[in-house]
Amino acid sequence: MLDDAELLRRAYELDTDALAAIHDAYYQPLYRYVSFRVGDRHTCEDLVSEVFTRFLSALRQRKAPHSSLRGWLFGVAANVVNDHFRHSYRAPSALLDEDIVSREPLPAEVAEQAAISEELRRAITNLTEDQQQVLALRFGQRMPIQEVARLLGKTEGAVKQLQMRAIAALARQMAPGMVE
Repeated sequence: MLDDAELLRRAYELDTDALAAIHDAYYQPLYRYVSFRVGDRHTCEDLVSEVFTRFLSALRQRKAPHSSLRGWLFGVAANVVNDHFRHSYRAPSALLDEDIVSREPLPAEVAEQAAISEELRRAITNLTEDQQQVLALRFGQRMPIQEVARLLGKTEGAVKQLQMRAIAALARQMAPGMVE
């Protein structure tokens, strides 16, 4: 096995055998170091890969170490881990489970529902005052027919009749030609 000085000399020439030897010699020690600070296996792998990416970049820019390869790699590893924690504190993240399906409606569904609601509000203004009150109490407040009748001073039959006529009028306004 070549010493670090010879590996570095050859690495500056981008000798693939030297680069592979450096990777093989330092991957596990760097991984252990990073995993001691970061618990997640995938994150550790990513961070160690970042150390070697920075090493290659430094070689290309002629800024890699000329001695103490081990110290340089572990120094970069420390910086990469610190960068990782600095970033995660600023922008906390959570793993996304691709199997979780949102229960929220799609934007197109929200827009369609808003349009229908607006059309319904306009249609309700064309009803009689009594019909509007019955619908508001029955469907807005979810009151039973008996209570609506008592509040309006009408019979239960009259409330049912007002409700039926109001719904039929709304159906005619909202879907003309479909209700006969």
